[in-house]
Amino acid sequence: MPEQLQQSKKIDVRAAVNAVQIYFQSIQDLIGSEPKNVRLEEVELSEDKKFWLITLGYNLANSVKNNPLENLGISIGENREYKIFKVDAETGEVASMKIREL
Repeated sequence: MPEQLQQSKKIDVRAAVNAVQIYFQSIQDLIGSEPKNVRLEEVELSEDKKFWLITLGYNLANSVKNNPLENLGISIGENREYKIFKVDAETGEVASMKIREL
């Protein structure tokens, strides 16, 4: 049987990113404060082609006590954070989420 027919079908990059978005939305309440400006930062297929590595970046507001601008919805400073999600290239299941160190 030709090698191409023996290989199982892999999800494409859009399906992998979609899986990450759904997963990330489902755990946002566990992050502490509401992530803002969520963006796709990086996409990579692992060397063995078994996993998609998807990096999302987002801003989290710094917690500042007695922020006079808070009533206007203005936060004083935000931290940009990054998470790397490892997605199974066959099933689309998110296998892990890690902090990406800068």
